[in-house]
Amino acid sequence: MDLIAMRPIHRPATRLPPLAMVRAFEAAARTGSMRKAGQDIGLSHTVVSRHVKNLEAWLGTKLVLAGPRGISLTHDGQQFESAVSQAFNLICGAADNLRAATRKGTLRIWCMPGLATRWLTPRLSQIESLMPQVEIVLRASDKAPNLEQSEADVMIGFGDLDELPSDAVAIAHPRMFPVASPIWVADNPGVRSPGDLSRVPLIHEEDRQQWLAWFKAIGHDPGHLLAGPRLWNANLGLDAALAGQGVALATPLNAGVDIAAGRLVELFATDVRLGGYYLRALPKRWRERNLSAFRTWIGTNLEASLPEV
Repeated sequence: MDLIAMRPIHRPATRLPPLAMVRAFEAAARTGSMRKAGQDIGLSHTVVSRHVKNLEAWLGTKLVLAGPRGISLTHDGQQFESAVSQAFNLICGAADNLRAATRKGTLRIWCMPGLATRWLTPRLSQIESLMPQVEIVLRASDKAPNLEQSEADVMIGFGDLDELPSDAVAIAHPRMFPVASPIWVADNPGVRSPGDLSRVPLIHEEDRQQWLAWFKAIGHDPGHLLAGPRLWNANLGLDAALAGQGVALATPLNAGVDIAAGRLVELFATDVRLGGYYLRALPKRWRERNLSAFRTWIGTNLEASLPEV
């Protein structure tokens, strides 16, 4: 009887869609963009798009709709995404449970791409020294993880500090200022004041709102649509600025090293603060040793990186 009970259940293979397609769809649905999905799972956006189209053909229904600001899900897409998300979370949870016996712990951090790449990554060895034998998993993402379903242990986000969720903890309120490469500065001698920037192509993130808010803070009304490419996140924007492609908005945290090395130049003396970084975790977990240690560490080190605060 025991042997019969332990026999695996064989399900027809045709009931399960190819997992590569499902993984691409899940990433696109979660990030809202084929390009961001590709960055998230290590594929080109064209491959992600092809996987999603093939999944739609396999299922016989439309899942996503393309738009000027990314993608949206159809009704069928929303239903499928909900099921897929739950399934992936179950798989992740099962994998974590199986690995628990061979590790002391894991700290899964989701962080805004610019801060993750340019500030947090160079300091990973400090976190590892603080938490010996704890596996650090860092994911650069501007999306919020599902903390209840254990997608992450802690999130480092950026937003208006006056409108944070009730469970968020503010950790830094840095200046935000325009930066450009020395080559760009030399090639644009006509840019002599902050207001002059509205006349040249600027490097934007997902939309133009951040630059518009910055101009409003300095008391300047551009009076026209701002020009320049939209590169979706601050990390790509800083890379473009380093390549001499224009002016990006930065903070001392994501541009400080490049400014100190002379690869970027801060334009004009301004003191504009358009938001700040914050931590989020499940409130009941802040007393856990790893989360408590990380919260103390990041608060101390961010303060040390912001001498003007």
